[in-house]
Amino acid sequence: MAKGILVPDFVFESSWEVCNKVGGIYTVLSTRAKTLQDMMNDRIIFIGPDCWKEKDCPYFKEDTALFADWKNDATASGLKMRIGRWDIPGKPIAILVDFNPYFAQKDQIYTWLWENYQVDSLHAYGDYDEASMFSYAAALVVESFYAKYLNPGMKVIYHGNEWMTGLGLLYINKVLPEVATIFTTHATSIGRSIAGNNKPLYDYLFAYQGDQMAWELNMQSKHSIEKQTAHFVDCFTTVSDITANECKELLDKPVDYVLPNGFDNSFVPKGATFTKKRKAARKCLLGVANALLGTDLQDDTLIVSTSGRYEFRNKGVDVFIEAMNRLLRDRNLNKTVLAFIEVPGWVGEPRQDLVARLHSGKKYDTPLEVPEITHWLHNMSHDNVLGMLKYLDMHNRKDDRVKLIFLPCYLTGDDGVLNMTYYDLVLGNDLCIYPSYYEPWGYTPLEAVAFKVPCVTTDLSGFGLWANTVKGGYSEIEDGVKVIRRTDYNYSEVADSIKDTVTKYSNMTDAEVKTSRSNAENLSKKALWCHFIKYYQQAYHFALQKAEGRKRQK
Repeated sequence: MAKGILVPDFVFESSWEVCNKVGGIYTVLSTRAKTLQDMMNDRIIFIGPDCWKEKDCPYFKEDTALFADWKNDATASGLKMRIGRWDIPGKPIAILVDFNPYFAQKDQIYTWLWENYQVDSLHAYGDYDEASMFSYAAALVVESFYAKYLNPGMKVIYHGNEWMTGLGLLYINKVLPEVATIFTTHATSIGRSIAGNNKPLYDYLFAYQGDQMAWELNMQSKHSIEKQTAHFVDCFTTVSDITANECKELLDKPVDYVLPNGFDNSFVPKGATFTKKRKAARKCLLGVANALLGTDLQDDTLIVSTSGRYEFRNKGVDVFIEAMNRLLRDRNLNKTVLAFIEVPGWVGEPRQDLVARLHSGKKYDTPLEVPEITHWLHNMSHDNVLGMLKYLDMHNRKDDRVKLIFLPCYLTGDDGVLNMTYYDLVLGNDLCIYPSYYEPWGYTPLEAVAFKVPCVTTDLSGFGLWANTVKGGYSEIEDGVKVIRRTDYNYSEVADSIKDTVTKYSNMTDAEVKTSRSNAENLSKKALWCHFIKYYQQAYHFALQKAEGRKRQK
């Protein structure tokens, strides 16, 4: 570290996704943890919600010997938690806190929040209460641990991720001013809501007033806690320049630092293992497709996919389907395309007719009924993907050069049909496509290139903008990542650009494909945490300076 840079003695970091795999923030924290653990050696402690009660959390290993004396004291004072290690590379210390006891105090907590920070909790609904009670409980953990082991002479940081940790950050700001606070918003709640409600976000960003839009979209409470946290913490951060602009306009607070999301590639297979896993993934994907469609697709099939959260417009699932539909009529397409949509829907159960075919080991020449989906949904007649396929009359007919299959479940290895994890399947793709409209960073394209799979993304994603910065211009598929220009209104051009990129890739020689795959992998290595952790160190220094200033004023 540079001379004069303040380095924390202790860091607490909280998120709803600590030991709780529900979204992209889990990937941010879990891949960064080893780098921080190597730097701080058990002086980084992650705090997450105990959502499992009496059951074992699959991502957490309890260790009753860790801080046993403190835990006894904390339990006696009413703080219920489990202490152990997050079962990820680096094995950092993690604390899962039971937040349910605090619902009984909810009104008093919200009153305190209003009186001290003017946060409007009156319009709360959905997950606001649950997140707030967790956030409060996490702050009590920090307060209790600090009282037991730490002192004002130590440089301590409390880092919260997303609006869901805002209440706790404000609590620490008030009761423990000697602790430096950092708040990272990975996407503003109001920006995501504007985009998700089909309103043009980018062209009118300068004209939107965050508070007014929160009222219009019934987002007052989430917006209020997020905005006030951004204004009162020592260091306000986000993950990309595109979201930094959003914060400035909608939260009326410029960020202090941009902390781009890195990656840890230690679990990406190497050499012969990679080749073996790629073959297994392709065999699995082609096998499921052939059983479902009654086809005999071979290994020269071009396998493409999109994946992520089921945000139909924000993640560009709609434009992906549109592109595949246009690809059906592209005469320059040189290969059969097998396209997968891997987003978790309201899944009911695995299709037993498909499972029976897979287990039979036979070949079939007739498709199953509804040959567009691998698992039945609870809402088959109201699902966006199936609805759009029906509207476009895309039914995977025998002569179609493009087959599109909806895989509507979390790929955790136990879905009942593929029974392989996402990371074991993604490397079987030839091309991954993520045409996001709203994407503060974009882990899915970064994961794809780390597994040597070239991808398509847009310049409305943080990752896409970063790839362009590395290139020094718009990145092309030959560079490993094709970045498409996307605006509020150019949906049709984006669909055509995706179609043209897939066609181009289908006509590339083996040598050109090899170069593209190699460039994809090389780009991913520039986004490793060992390169990006410096931005966190700068944020730590910035926040600690503020806290040290308060100590001197005492």
